Amino acid sequence: MQPVMTIDEISEFLDREFPQIHDRGRVYSFTSIEPGRASLKFSANERHLRPGGTVSGPTLMEMADLAAYVVILGHIGPVALAVTTNLNINFLRKPEPGALVAECSLLKLGKRLAITECGIRSEAGPDLVAHATATYSIPPR
Repeated sequence: MQPVMTIDEISEFLDREFPQIHDRGRVYSFTSIEPGRASLKFSANERHLRPGGTVSGPTLMEMADLAAYVVILGHIGPVALAVTTNLNINFLRKPEPGALVAECSLLKLGKRLAITECGIRSEAGPDLVAHATATYSIPPR
C-alpha cells in the first residue's frame, strides 16, 4: 500500500489543523513516509523532563500517538476526524534527554479501524525506550 500524502503535505495539514502541537516551539519533525511506515523525530527539552533527567511518560505517549496519526494520514489522506480509540504503551528503558525517534508501522488499515505499532528509541542508540500499539477510528468517507 502506497502513501497518498507526502511528508510535506502531512506537515502542512498538521500545522493548519493542529497548530497546538507547536505551541511551545517546534519539537516534532516528520522524517519519512513509505509504504506502511512513517517516522518522526522529537527533540526533548526541559519541559519534557521528569526529575532525574528522564523524558516523561506522557511525552512518549504523545509521540507514539502522533506517529500513529502520521502513518495513518499518510495512507488515507487528510482526515482530521480520525481519532485514537486505544493506546497501549510499554516503557522499556529510561529515555535520556535529547532527540528521540519514533518508527511506526501499520498493522491493519481497514475502512473503519486502523491499528499501528510504534517503537521509540533514542536517536543515539538502537535500543527501544518504549513500544506502543494504537487503534484509530476512521470516520465514514
